[in-house]
Amino acid sequence: MIQLQAIEKYFGEAHVLRGITLEIKKGEFVAITGSSGSGKSTLLNLIGGMDRPDAGKIIVDGSEISAYSDEQLTLHRRQKIGFVFQFFNLLPNISIFDNVRIPLLLNNISSPERAYWCLERVGLAGRDRSYPWQLSGGEQQRVALARALVGDPEILLADEPTGSLDSRTGARILELLEEISAESSGTIILVTHEEYVARHADRTIRISDGVILI
Repeated sequence: MIQLQAIEKYFGEAHVLRGITLEIKKGEFVAITGSSGSGKSTLLNLIGGMDRPDAGKIIVDGSEISAYSDEQLTLHRRQKIGFVFQFFNLLPNISIFDNVRIPLLLNNISSPERAYWCLERVGLAGRDRSYPWQLSGGEQQRVALARALVGDPEILLADEPTGSLDSRTGARILELLEEISAESSGTIILVTHEEYVARHADRTIRISDGVILI
């Protein structure tokens, strides 16, 4: 599903990723773990098409996305990728139903039933008219997860999704990710600096100073 070949990434003089080569199979639930500044989030952004490598190739489902134009990368993100971030990134002035529906609207899809189903799937049925500021942190993260799932993405990318949550609430988010992995054929890539979080995945990739540890 995903192949990275000799990936190099710099930010100014900082050499963030150094010759990264890895393969992730379709349907895998993979954790990428490492300390702060190890390059794990940069790696996730490259896979998601939010950034480009300075050298090397990224191949997703047989297509070299590292050679895509900006327009092609935008379509790649919209059509194939679901994103979950540490700080939710919800729009505060619209309902959680409208937050969840955003990816559908960007793809010109009118399917309110799908948005309602995704909210039900994450345990928020009946809360669709609530606003993000009316919800707890864990509930907001579940909305973010519903939004990531609404387009039925082939790849779900989660960047420290439990990082701003207490341990009990974070455990529920991890349980949901495990359930989604078991129920679907989609690929999940989770970035975390916590080993206990990584243990929820099928496989762990460890990265340090921009290099994958064997």
